[in-house]
Amino acid sequence: MDSHEVDDYLRRIGAERPHRPTGEALRELHLCHLRTVPFENLSIHLSEEVPLEEERLLDKVAGRGRGGFCYELNGLFGALLAALGYEVELLAARVYGDEGRLGIPYDHLALRVRTVEGDTWLADVGFGAHSHYPLRYAERAEQADPGGVFRVVEAGRDEAGARGGGSAGAGDLDVVRDGSPQYRLETRPRVLGDFVAGAWWHRTSPLSHFTRSLVCSRVTEDGGRITLSGRVLKTTAGDGKRETRELETDEEVLTVYRERFGIELDCVPTVRDGSRASDGARG
Repeated sequence: MDSHEVDDYLRRIGAERPHRPTGEALRELHLCHLRTVPFENLSIHLSEEVPLEEERLLDKVAGRGRGGFCYELNGLFGALLAALGYEVELLAARVYGDEGRLGIPYDHLALRVRTVEGDTWLADVGFGAHSHYPLRYAERAEQADPGGVFRVVEAGRDEAGARGGGSAGAGDLDVVRDGSPQYRLETRPRVLGDFVAGAWWHRTSPLSHFTRSLVCSRVTEDGGRITLSGRVLKTTAGDGKRETRELETDEEVLTVYRERFGIELDCVPTVRDGSRASDGARG
């Protein structure tokens, strides 16, 4: 990512270029990203490709004003942070699903980021409803955040009896929100190409929640969240007040995409198999 592309990306998220790759600057970039770039899976239902290539992701997010899901958003955000001088590693995770079952390998992509101060953070702008700020990677106590109370803890054994990792202190980690495990994080660094199979599975499998649901969601300026799931618009204010309404016409849906998410569409996306859209904002 060259200097002009960095400027375009920063302009897209409404952030200024930091003077140094500090923890404070990372927090600001993280929150700006969540407020401006929606977590969305519309490409799957608009028959669009989901390429894991930096230039094409940059065109989608910064050029066309779109969002994406974890591989796209964290993959591109990681490239931005690296261009700004942060040390960035891509980490693979498996998402906890129904009855606490773990999803497929490479189910999710998150970022381990080191700052100029020597601190290490877990950054994640691609999980939907999650922490607003990066989490301290090495901290095992509770971490309060506008998105909930989080913990990053040593993981127990999985269904196969394995802890993951090859040495003491290098095992898998569980990321927990409000007492509920969200995903299991591997600590070995990966490259973006490692996630191609996971992205393909989520884009094509009838078992993927992405093929069975429509979601477009972002953090609002007051610290709340706005989510459009199919035709159902949900808003949660910063004080916790919630409002839900169903949009009746295609024009209403397209207007919400345009005015609340900055996404210009020619047609209303619909779930491919015709099943009911879910309101789950995760990925």
